[in-house]
Amino acid sequence: MNQLYPIFLKVHQLNVLLVGGGFVGTEKLSFLLKSSPKAQVTAVSKEFNAEFLELAGQAANVTLIQDAYDEKYLGGKHLVIAATNFPEINKQIHYEAKERYILVNVADTPELCDFYLGGIVTKGNLKIAISTNGKSPTTAKRLRQMLEEVLPEEIDELLENLNAYRDTLKGDFEYKVKAMNEITGMLVEKKG
Repeated sequence: MNQLYPIFLKVHQLNVLLVGGGFVGTEKLSFLLKSSPKAQVTAVSKEFNAEFLELAGQAANVTLIQDAYDEKYLGGKHLVIAATNFPEINKQIHYEAKERYILVNVADTPELCDFYLGGIVTKGNLKIAISTNGKSPTTAKRLRQMLEEVLPEEIDELLENLNAYRDTLKGDFEYKVKAMNEITGMLVEKKG
């Protein structure tokens, strides 16, 4: 059973520490920046591969620190992603982050994760997150690709129009919910 509670984090307002500048670190940075191009990320690694450096160079809010991991880098962080090639260092990062009540993701180690970086579909203001509870990232990727194909490009225009309509509604919260439920009901009506 999937007991995860999905939330959408404003990582442009949070401080993220990413430890590791190799293939896995590059994958994690890419995922963060694709979803949130202004994410505030401090990356620490003894070495950064060329692809990591290229990605970081295109993002204004990524700070690179060429150094071995040290717990001092946890200071002022809200989220930590441990993506080194060394399981013992990743475990150390996990335990030191937990001591400070910082949420942590340890790459490819679900039992040491407070959160997962799932598949994400974005169409303008619409964002859909997909989780397989860490069981099959490939399935999440395929579902993401399918949703990207079937969701119409006009969905963002619809969202903007619905937001404008909601702003014209008078009355209390309950009335607004009822009115929005009625007008959006047609989105899920089954045809004939």
